[in-house]
Amino acid sequence: MTANADDRLIVALDVPNALEGLGVAERIGDAVSFYKIGLGMLTGGGLALANELKDEYGKRIFLDMKLFDIGATVEAAVRGLAQFNHDFLTVHGDPHVVSAAMEGSAGSDMKILAVTVLTSLDRADLDACLIKKGDIPDLVVERAARALAAGADGVIASPQEAAVIRALPEADNKLIVTPGVRPAGADKGDQKRITTPAQAITNGADHIVVGRPVWRAENPRAAALAIQAEIAKI
Repeated sequence: MTANADDRLIVALDVPNALEGLGVAERIGDAVSFYKIGLGMLTGGGLALANELKDEYGKRIFLDMKLFDIGATVEAAVRGLAQFNHDFLTVHGDPHVVSAAMEGSAGSDMKILAVTVLTSLDRADLDACLIKKGDIPDLVVERAARALAAGADGVIASPQEAAVIRALPEADNKLIVTPGVRPAGADKGDQKRITTPAQAITNGADHIVVGRPVWRAENPRAAALAIQAEIAKI
C-alpha cells in the first residue's frame, strides 16, 4: 500500500498504453501514491488504468485531459468523468470552460484544475498562436486569477510562477500543481519553464508532477524515492 508515500509527488505515466503504465507503477510500488494519466494514453486504456490503480492499488489519480469546448460539452464530459471519483481533472483556464467544468463536477470530490499557459510554451510560441502581448509570468497570473474567480479548485502553472499565484487573493485555499519539474541534472525534455522539486514546493506548489525522470530511469522506484527525500526536507 501507499500509506507512507508523500502525495505531493505526482508521477506522470506518459507511456503509450495501460499495460506499460501498470508495469511502471508496479516497479515503483509504495514509493508513490499519486499518478497522472494524460490525454496521450486515452486511446491506450488510460481510463481503465486510472480505475485499476485507484480501485485495486489504492492510488490517487490525476486525469490530465485539458478539456476545451463549448460549455455544454465540457459540462457533460466532466460529469461523465466525475462518476469515477478520481482526484484531479484539468481543463483549460478560460472562464467559460472552468464554470462549465464546475457544474459537471458538482456533487463529486473531483477537483477541477485550470491550465494557465502550458509549460512547454515560450513567448515565440504564444506569438504564433496570436496570444496577446506580454510577459508569460504576467499572462499566467492573469489567467490564474480569472480561472480561480470562475470557481476552479486550483491551477496548473510552472513552478516559476507558483509563488506569484500563491500570493493572489483568489488563490486562498486553492491548489497549485506544477509540471515542468526536473530533478537536478535531469534532461529538460520539451519543458521550457522548469525548476527542481524542492524549489517548486518552496515556491508554493501543493503538488509537483514528474514524468520522464522517473519512468525512464533504470530504477523508477529509486528515482521516485530520491525526489521524495528531496521534498521531505521542505
